Amino acid sequence: MDLQLTGKLALVTGSTAGIGYAIAKTLAAEGADVIINGRSQESVDEAVASLATEATGRLFGFAGDIATAEVADRLYDQYPDVEILINNVGIFEPVAFEDINDSEWRRFFEVNVLSGVRLARHYLPVMKQKNWGRIIFISSESGIQIPAEMIHYGMTKSAQISVARGLAEDVAATGITVNSVLPGPTRSRGVTDFVEDMAEQQGQTLEQFEADFFENVRPTSLIKRFATTDEVASIVCYLVSPLASATTGAAIRVDGGVVKSAF
Repeated sequence: MDLQLTGKLALVTGSTAGIGYAIAKTLAAEGADVIINGRSQESVDEAVASLATEATGRLFGFAGDIATAEVADRLYDQYPDVEILINNVGIFEPVAFEDINDSEWRRFFEVNVLSGVRLARHYLPVMKQKNWGRIIFISSESGIQIPAEMIHYGMTKSAQISVARGLAEDVAATGITVNSVLPGPTRSRGVTDFVEDMAEQQGQTLEQFEADFFENVRPTSLIKRFATTDEVASIVCYLVSPLASATTGAAIRVDGGVVKSAF
């Protein structure tokens, strides 16, 4: 299927690894021009070089901590014509509620929520001028089913869903769509590192840990495995294409059925 993305300029934050990398790879293979973002120049350069082998669109790099306002401003100054904004950058960490101090609550909100809010604020006027654009917030099923082991993370993912819906209302009757995408447990770099550490601590193989995780921690999963980053990327790339012009204001789950709901 031709997603009609050739020549569209897309920004994927946090795209040197994991879900962001998979999204950037799929977009570039579909002909989109993609801005790769990571915190270090080295990681950005490595991702651009790796993606170049399959890309048909152009690749650009931007190194910087996108969770800061100064870096967001600099990114906009360098690339003012972004048509597709994918707010993917995010952090997570299992921590008991009593141990989450004020600074951690602020840090999670800055990285997971305000980073996307700032960029949307920058690029929305450009999209309105063109009467076309796509904004995606990579949220999580944790925004619906708040995990007790990382409540601060779940809070930010709920906030992203709210921001995306509100922005969609704001651009009603235009050629701009805004959606959130809610992956479930996904085998991204951060999750893989976490799983490997937990498996080692418990004296299990990765296969044993995965089976135990979906039996006891996420028993509502219907696929009974971690999703791949490419499976998430496929949905995201469709949603930002012209083919998905009737889908806006939605929270699209790619959670393997973890959320026990028909809606």
